[in-house]
Amino acid sequence: MNAKTLVRLSAVSLAVIAVAACTPRRPAVDTATPGGTTAPGPDQGRAPTGDVSGGTIGGVQPGSEQDFVVNVGDRVYFDLDSYQVRSDAFPRLDAQAAWLNRYPQVRIRIEGNADERGTREYNLALGARRAESVRNLLIDRGISPGRIDTISYGKERPIAEGSNEDAWARNRNAHTAIVSGAPR
Repeated sequence: MNAKTLVRLSAVSLAVIAVAACTPRRPAVDTATPGGTTAPGPDQGRAPTGDVSGGTIGGVQPGSEQDFVVNVGDRVYFDLDSYQVRSDAFPRLDAQAAWLNRYPQVRIRIEGNADERGTREYNLALGARRAESVRNLLIDRGISPGRIDTISYGKERPIAEGSNEDAWARNRNAHTAIVSGAPR
């Protein structure tokens, strides 16, 4: 390599590093895995710096849809051919109920989903049972039934592409969507 080529490669490398350093990181929306563990986020384990009193932290407005998604979690997962809520989903559903009790003007829709296996009709029925299971647990935790709608999308709205166990596990879920009452 001659000196000119080396200088060009160094300049390109520095430019790439500068762009990467300036690119903002998006917070993970749903870091929970179907197995119930939480993937570490970019700030996990770090102590907050500076004054964090008042205002919103990281731009997330309390009571907003983003607050619900980022700080509570909007999805729970199910085992194959099951609509029984798994025990690893209870902490997330407890957190959802606490958040909904804190913001009583918010209405939600529980969206039941299934993986691609099985017929359309079977998966629509399974998604409906999954949504209803989550709805019943939230009602048991003090949320008014009038604030919760349910719908089944069956296998029509996958969140993970692919025909493998990992994708199927992610697609077997119930998603809690904010319908109204939260600032955007």
